[in-house]
Amino acid sequence: MKRRKFIKYIILFTSIICVKPKRLFASINSVSLGKKAPDFLLNGFNKNNKNKKAWSLEDFLGEWLILYFYPKDFSSGCTLQAKGFQDNLSNFKRLNCSIVGISSDNKEEHESFCTSSKLGYTLLSDTTGEISNSYDSWLDPYSKRNTFMINPKGIVVYKWIGVRPIGHAQEVLEELIKQKKIYA
Repeated sequence: MKRRKFIKYIILFTSIICVKPKRLFASINSVSLGKKAPDFLLNGFNKNNKNKKAWSLEDFLGEWLILYFYPKDFSSGCTLQAKGFQDNLSNFKRLNCSIVGISSDNKEEHESFCTSSKLGYTLLSDTTGEISNSYDSWLDPYSKRNTFMINPKGIVVYKWIGVRPIGHAQEVLEELIKQKKIYA
């Protein structure tokens, strides 16, 4: 009986190690550096542009774009990450760069989150996960914490997979400065 239990645990452990990571990270490399960013058209909220209801990748052509995916409005890590980008927003704007956050939260939740956290950039609603999935950033029912830097021509030039929220905005800002020199 003990041997049977042992074998069951080995099979269970092996399936966790072999199967779950594939589900989490299977398509990490499908958004390729140097290739066009997957297009999107999503509803969202920006307190500085309350009349605009939907945004697409095309809206950001001609400027740099930091597109970050995150799990949930109001959670501690997501709030830290969002406020980090807000604290550096003027530096990003000086470098002709927009910040856009995407999660599965709806527009109303984004509006509430932007208001309470005093966010001055766009948050988009990907309630079905379709766009998050196209950026390898979906683990149903939430977006995974990944960030993509897209140049003014719509090309992905840098990506962060499995982001840690603390200090991330500063790290992205430093990389943006480097990338602007490369693509100058």
